Amino acid sequence: MIKPALTATVFSDYICPFCYIGHLRLERLREDFDLQVDWRFLEIHPDNPPEGRPVAELGYPAHHWETLMQNLARMAEEEGVALPQREFTTNSRRALKLAEAAKEEGPEVFRRLNARLYEAYFLEQRNIGDPGVLRDLAEQSALTPERVDAAWSEPRYDDILRQNLQDAARLGINGTPAFVIGGRLVTGAVPLATLRQLACSEN
Repeated sequence: MIKPALTATVFSDYICPFCYIGHLRLERLREDFDLQVDWRFLEIHPDNPPEGRPVAELGYPAHHWETLMQNLARMAEEEGVALPQREFTTNSRRALKLAEAAKEEGPEVFRRLNARLYEAYFLEQRNIGDPGVLRDLAEQSALTPERVDAAWSEPRYDDILRQNLQDAARLGINGTPAFVIGGRLVTGAVPLATLRQLACSEN
């Protein structure tokens, strides 16, 4: 059966837990659609050091953080994943530039790396601000060492992240994840039913 084509633009960051939920839900659309995603990466905590820091230092009020984590746990259960309690966060810039570079290796390589970055950070508690961790994930995803080096040395990948930030601001996006499907923008880890409704409205 030929699946209807579906294009989506997604603004996200690998250290955003709700982006991971959004990624999982978006992937489920592939069951019914020939999905093409334009991933646009935004660095949500550029002040985080690469070695990481306690999540308590992010500055969220305790009651607000507790509510966020309760919502996250509920969403994760809906998607069939068990998220360990996070004790640290990290800087995502190297990971984001690596993902941008992976796009140039082809969609399959990018999809493998995209999934592994989320899994490594949220399920395996690995520090994706660490270049050694990222090189390991890149190797697992069949990303060439030359491409990894280019991701972190060539200014054009910094330019891409700046452009993503500008495009997000133009669209009125001030948080992640954000989805643009069928010309309509929705923000947050919206239910799968909402994504399906947007997908069907485009076709």
